[in-house]
Amino acid sequence: MSQSPTFVLNVLETPEDPEGSQEPSPYDESEVHDSFHQLIQEQSRWVAEEGLELQQRQPETGALGASGSDHETLPGPEGAPVYSMATLRILASMPSRTIGRSRGAIISQYYSRTVKLRRRAGRPQLRDMGRSARPSLRLYDLELDSAVLEEEEKRGLLVKELQGLTAAQRDHMLRGMPLSLAEKRCLREESRPLRGKQRAERHHGLLSCCDQLRDSCVLASHNLGLALLSGLQALMPWRYALKRIGGRFGSSVLSYFLFLKTLLAFNALLLLPLLAFIVGVQAAFPPAPGGPVPAFTGLELLTGGGHFTHSVMYYGYYSNATLNQPCASSLNGSPCPPEAGSLPYNMPLAYLFTLGAAFFITCITLVYSMSRSFGESYRVGSASGVHAITIFCSWDYKVTQRWATRLQHDNIRTQLKELLAEGQSRQRPQSACGRLRRVAVLGFVWLLCLGTTLGCTLAVYTFSELMIESPVSTEREAVLLLLPLVVCLLNLGAPYLFRILAALERHDSPVLEVYVAICRNLILKMVTLGILCYHWLGRRVGTLKDQCWENFVGQELYRLMVMDFIFTLLDTLLGELVWRLFSEKRLKRKGKPEFDIAGNVLELIYGQTLTWLGVLFSPLLPTMQIIKLLLLFYIKKASLMANCQAPRRPWKASHMSTVFVSLLCFPSFLGAAVFLCYAIWQVKPSSICGPFRTLDTMYEAGKVWVRRLEKAGPRVSWLPWVHRYLVEDTFPIYLVSALLLAVIYLNIQVVKGQRKVICLLKEQISNVFPSGRIPWGPLPLLLGCK
Repeated sequence: MSQSPTFVLNVLETPEDPEGSQEPSPYDESEVHDSFHQLIQEQSRWVAEEGLELQQRQPETGALGASGSDHETLPGPEGAPVYSMATLRILASMPSRTIGRSRGAIISQYYSRTVKLRRRAGRPQLRDMGRSARPSLRLYDLELDSAVLEEEEKRGLLVKELQGLTAAQRDHMLRGMPLSLAEKRCLREESRPLRGKQRAERHHGLLSCCDQLRDSCVLASHNLGLALLSGLQALMPWRYALKRIGGRFGSSVLSYFLFLKTLLAFNALLLLPLLAFIVGVQAAFPPAPGGPVPAFTGLELLTGGGHFTHSVMYYGYYSNATLNQPCASSLNGSPCPPEAGSLPYNMPLAYLFTLGAAFFITCITLVYSMSRSFGESYRVGSASGVHAITIFCSWDYKVTQRWATRLQHDNIRTQLKELLAEGQSRQRPQSACGRLRRVAVLGFVWLLCLGTTLGCTLAVYTFSELMIESPVSTEREAVLLLLPLVVCLLNLGAPYLFRILAALERHDSPVLEVYVAICRNLILKMVTLGILCYHWLGRRVGTLKDQCWENFVGQELYRLMVMDFIFTLLDTLLGELVWRLFSEKRLKRKGKPEFDIAGNVLELIYGQTLTWLGVLFSPLLPTMQIIKLLLLFYIKKASLMANCQAPRRPWKASHMSTVFVSLLCFPSFLGAAVFLCYAIWQVKPSSICGPFRTLDTMYEAGKVWVRRLEKAGPRVSWLPWVHRYLVEDTFPIYLVSALLLAVIYLNIQVVKGQRKVICLLKEQISNVFPSGRIPWGPLPLLLGCK
């Protein structure tokens, strides 16, 4: 009976490099995967020299061929498969044996590198050592690096070699090892020389109190900074909720909630200057009441009138005087000297300039958000390589909790579904008759939708004229809710009709279906708001000459906002909850309704447009919008989780945020700005209320202020010049607009040029590699090529 062979690890020492040679980089591919390959070649050579015969463990298997041949096999553990020597060589040279899977392979690899850096020539080489002192591969198969004993021997050899290096070389080598921080610390402590350890301990004991205090302060400040950073991340509103929505329902539904969060930031940015310079100042210096203030009855929450009319809620409450802190002598009845009062505060001028500054800041923020969203959505180059990036680079290895792991898993899975659906969505070829039939269906559906919009517009106009002809007394304020009720009913019912008609079109792309629904709903709501703006500034101003028409317009917008919120809740209750229960109980369907992205987004844009229209007449209207958005987020989130399902046809909403912000900027903000500019420059203010009651137009407050500055002296003479040549003159406005359009045009041309360069590079790659097989490199990854 032949003796079972001993398969011994023998690690050769690499000879010293010649002078002038450099240490190979840790990132060199030729040096990364050579450790096990060299070990296997070494052992095969030793077996060939000694003439050992490797036998199989199974008794029924015959003897193998001569040792040293390419077909000899290694004996493995019981029950393990037996591989030939050639197979072992091939498998041992694969990257999976040395990268990311085997801790022992990493230690062995870096041990072979430290041998090159040794400076002690008297150290005996490993090949001269006895076989008992070398790690053995006996009775082991392919999983050579999983043995604990062998790994410890390799670790000991690595520690000895690290001790022979200098401190800089040792730190550089440890820093480049793909091991955990704990293992690197253990290797550093074990490889540190004994004298260094004693010196470190002695130095640690001699630290003064000041040094210890300094180190403690530095460590405490570092920990405090990390805690503040994590706290700021935790303070981000709805961070976990948004991740959960995106992982379960995809980016299309998530875009609605992200847009809601953006609107919340816009309203907060609009409200801050109004509170600081208008509402807060007027609340600190309240005007004298013009009459008895009605008691609060609760109906004001719906109508916006009654007790709210005599508060900072509406335009009519603000005074047209210059506010001063009263002096002590005026309280005793004697006249107050001019220099005794504090700095005067011109309320009409502050009202006009604060509103203009708030709208200018909002405009800049909107343009910046739109450009940033455009840059993130329409990136230069192809997105075909995003599949590999999502698969190999999306996982966050810092996640340790089970719920976070499950959430990230769902998010990556949903992203892959969207990417695959986007790649498979291709327009089907149709015949001429099929295209003609499709065009006829599309034309018919659009004709019905436009007819529905026209009918809704005529209904709103007729009802508004009817409300003008039958004036309502203050005791019957509840009747004023009829016009907002009709408008909200039409805005709620028409989108359902549009959705039924959209089923006839049968769009291949769900993205196109959402865009078409948004376009139809946007036309309906914008035309309705246009009729209401004409009703307020064109008709109501003439019929309310002896009343404060600004308060009436503010109350109308407040009622529209409240009724829109109530109908949104009813739509959520009836359209999602009741329909889910009806389909499950009666129709015996398991499927839940899908989330209507187009309708819900248009509701947000409609509510924000009402806020911008009414901020001149009700400075606290952004506060109501913030409360409404907060409630909508939690209500919509709860309804989404309980009553809705993910889209049946997943699709990637890569451009949805850009489209939403663009619609918010151009039809919504631009229309509100035109409405307010017309009210400031053309409409005569009420003569009995408000800060502009004695002026012909609201804009005249600026002219009055400029005339006062001209008489003030030469120190402020530059302000009237700025007003005359930069505000009243329209040429600078046209010049700035032309420059802005030129910059936008140049940016578009630059993007087009970059895309052309990308296409030319792809053509060159296809010419160089006609077979379609592109080698790995940085260029294909950057271009997103397959």
